[in-house]
Amino acid sequence: MNYNKLILCFLGGFITLTIACKKDKVNGGDEPEALMPKETIGVYMLCEGTMNNNNGAISYYNVKTGASEKDYFKKVNGYALGETANDLQRYGSKMYCVVSGIQGGKNSYLEVIDVATGKSLKRIPFFDADGEYMPRYVAFNKNKAYVSGYDGKITRVDTATLAIDSRVAVGGALEGLAVVNNNIYVTNSDHPIHPNGKKDVVSVVDLTTFIKTQDIEVIHNPVRIAAAGNGDLLVISWGNYDDINPGLTRISSTTNKVTGNYEYSAGALAIGGNTAYLSLDWGASIKPFDVGTGVMGKEFITDDTIIGSIYGITLNPVGNEVYIGDDKNYATEGKAFCFGADGKKKFEFATGPLPQHAVFNYGY
Repeated sequence: MNYNKLILCFLGGFITLTIACKKDKVNGGDEPEALMPKETIGVYMLCEGTMNNNNGAISYYNVKTGASEKDYFKKVNGYALGETANDLQRYGSKMYCVVSGIQGGKNSYLEVIDVATGKSLKRIPFFDADGEYMPRYVAFNKNKAYVSGYDGKITRVDTATLAIDSRVAVGGALEGLAVVNNNIYVTNSDHPIHPNGKKDVVSVVDLTTFIKTQDIEVIHNPVRIAAAGNGDLLVISWGNYDDINPGLTRISSTTNKVTGNYEYSAGALAIGGNTAYLSLDWGASIKPFDVGTGVMGKEFITDDTIIGSIYGITLNPVGNEVYIGDDKNYATEGKAFCFGADGKKKFEFATGPLPQHAVFNYGY
């Protein structure tokens, strides 16, 4: 999210929603002028799928009728989403779905989808004669999409032409990324695809020049990153599963310096305002974390809802809702839960395997 040009409006302490004057656009830079959303009419839930089974999916839930479809993408488009669907984000009137694929499979893509219909607009190949880019996550800035990859590069896509226009070498096995102050911050994870690459840094790329400017050292094996309303970045690192512990790192985007390290083992991450919602205890718990103070709050869920294993968290500013993807301990199908700001369940629906991120279809 670009904090230079956006006015940040914190709805009930939840997700940052970008609004400005009447001529600005509610969901990004390539959508016709629209009013602010009045209601959520549908929920797309990205389902990663189980490895080597080519069963990534996008489920859909109709909020008005309560009807759901576990593989809505395939129903609408007539073909499967693909192998390891890793990220789904909205920009303007489109959704961008990152399909990682597998090495040697020539099945890595960026799928561009119409939000209103779920219909694919273009499948952009993320491989060339040298191999797969192994894309992981996508972020946006000024009508460009930026996609991290296990090949160590960030790929830039023009959101008007839906074509790749540049790639830049950054580091090792790149994972999560976030945009603040015209810089992109991307994590360099510990992955066998890059055995000799850096495994304990967040790299910074200047989006004006599209050149890497520095590395910021963090806890070993950083995988997730998100920006808070104050511009700070929160990084989740998973350690080496042996003698290096996992943890959280806070980075100031003003100085690009580490301002705090915290001994928590977290999985999923979503930030609204200055509050991060984290899955803890191997997906058994979800708690709010104040990015500004570094204080962990109490358990978010306040009713008797039981979740098998939290795989993903998404915040919806319309209605101040928290969506949780339950992988049901890596079962062949999952479940999504919608909670209100009070931590009480509003509804649930069945999904494909490993539900991890939601995108919302709004009414205006």
